[in-house]
Amino acid sequence: MKGASAMDTDSRSEAMTVLVTGAAGNLGRAVAKAFSERGHNLVLIARRREDLVAAFADEAANRAFAAIDLLDPRQVGESVAWAQRRFQRVDVLCNIAGGFRMGSPVHETTDKDWDFLFDVNVRTLLNCVRAVVPHMIQGGGGKIINVAAAAAQKGVALMGAYCAAKSVVIRITEAMAAELRDKKINVNCVLPTIIDTPENRSAMPDADPARWVAPDDLARVIAFLASNDARAIHGAAIPVSALS
Repeated sequence: MKGASAMDTDSRSEAMTVLVTGAAGNLGRAVAKAFSERGHNLVLIARRREDLVAAFADEAANRAFAAIDLLDPRQVGESVAWAQRRFQRVDVLCNIAGGFRMGSPVHETTDKDWDFLFDVNVRTLLNCVRAVVPHMIQGGGGKIINVAAAAAQKGVALMGAYCAAKSVVIRITEAMAAELRDKKINVNCVLPTIIDTPENRSAMPDADPARWVAPDDLARVIAFLASNDARAIHGAAIPVSALS
């Protein structure tokens, strides 16, 4: 229906267009799979096209690749405008791109590490919402799901910069939800514990991965927040942990 948002219909019966940043990573792949299984169009964003090809093989009628630097606002804006032209709308933005570093107390953490963690976790998100939100407003609504972290709820020793960056994601989520609610745009975030990935298993061989959250489980929560069933949820920071 021209001028109507996909958010006004049951997401199971009408395909939405979903932008996923960090799509070539473990969680990005799981999120793409979750939305693909629900029949939605995907714009998969990563820094290198070869990473997207390795993760998803070829593009398809309902799956497009965008290899861009999320720290470059021009590249982000051009890619979002291209996605809008290709699929006629942008319904969902999943800000999956992020990064983690720890190991130094706050007073010894270098500017390089502070800049890295705020760039990859906060600046990428800001560049994406600046490009996407005007299209969502014009289209009549949308859903934005950000990835913060359980560690964002309280400072942790040797993780000060990471905790701070992810805490900023929560505050941005809350502010945007208040600003955009009347525009029929839902903004929420998830707070995963350690995600069960091969990299984390290798880095923490003595830990119990049964206590971690599986990427597919986290992806299902993200897909729910993008669905019409979550239309009454605004500004939530939802903890996601291992199955009991």
